[in-house]
Amino acid sequence: MTIISNKGVVLKAHPKGMPKVDEHFELVDRTIDIENLKLGENEFVSRNLYLSLDPYVRLTLKEQEPKHERTINKASKKQLVQIGQIIIGAGVSEIIKTNNPNFKVGDLVYALNLGWEEYSHIKSDATSNFFFINKDLLKDIPLSYFASFIKRGGLAPYVSLKYIGKPKEGETIFVSAAAGFVGQLVGQIAKIKGLRVVGSAGSDEKVDYLLNELKFDAAFNYNKVELDKALYEYCPNGIDIYYENVGGETLEVVLNHCNLFARIVACGMISQYNITDPKEKYGVKTLENIVSKRLYIQGFVVTDYIGTDIEKEYEKEIIEWIKSGKIIYKETIFDGIENVAKGFVDMLNGKNIGKYIVKLADY
Repeated sequence: MTIISNKGVVLKAHPKGMPKVDEHFELVDRTIDIENLKLGENEFVSRNLYLSLDPYVRLTLKEQEPKHERTINKASKKQLVQIGQIIIGAGVSEIIKTNNPNFKVGDLVYALNLGWEEYSHIKSDATSNFFFINKDLLKDIPLSYFASFIKRGGLAPYVSLKYIGKPKEGETIFVSAAAGFVGQLVGQIAKIKGLRVVGSAGSDEKVDYLLNELKFDAAFNYNKVELDKALYEYCPNGIDIYYENVGGETLEVVLNHCNLFARIVACGMISQYNITDPKEKYGVKTLENIVSKRLYIQGFVVTDYIGTDIEKEYEKEIIEWIKSGKIIYKETIFDGIENVAKGFVDMLNGKNIGKYIVKLADY
């Protein structure tokens, strides 16, 4: 094998506010000589096939501030990307060279810590974040689905709704950012469980998708209606489960509409991710509802469940739902490493319906 291209996306500058493609990201031309690359013990090389573009990556692009050092745990510090470093996300790869007895050439793997690059040299301390893909499933399910949906991406809505939301048939769930990747799956799983599902989205096109394709019971464009009025109209009996993807003012309003003993699943707060000055963070003013309504609020980190029996339970159910048509999954696939940064920024700006995936190579 000769020296080949290994382009990658590095952090050019730490974003303050919404990232910009040319200002904060740089596509660098690099090469890799796989044939002559010497691997250390338990190392391997992956040919990266699909990358998943996820909101949480924005949190890794922050500049570390020493004055807040005590508020950042060691794991979070380690995940922060430094200027000039390859940005890390999730995706699907094929092992093409290995010095690890647990991985062989030709294995397909899902990775939590895959670089935004065409090929990755995986060091021994990172191999625990790679998980095998059952090739037999590819007869029924596209490989791109494994970049997020079948693995961590789908596990997040499944486990959080089931074990934190504790849905009961006939209840009402409100899902913010419902046309996004997580939101669309939460809504569909909730329908399977017999809930009344209401979602908000940022365009009429997204609302149409929620109502006519995903069969939500109600949906509205939050850019056209006042949230408080919309919740009175579409959740007339109150909210039993709120699936939180937005934070800020949305959370503040929703708390007023929650029923007694409502459960709030805190998956993300994307409205706050691009705020770098703590003084500019939105201060929620309706927290007294937590006490008076005895609300249950819990956040979660999906990596806590990877490799557990819950993950096995999830994969069995989700694959059955896909095959039976109970779950509709919408993804937009971009081609080429050169489209990673633009796709990521577009996703943060809410342009996506469903999941953004970047295809780097054919399999």
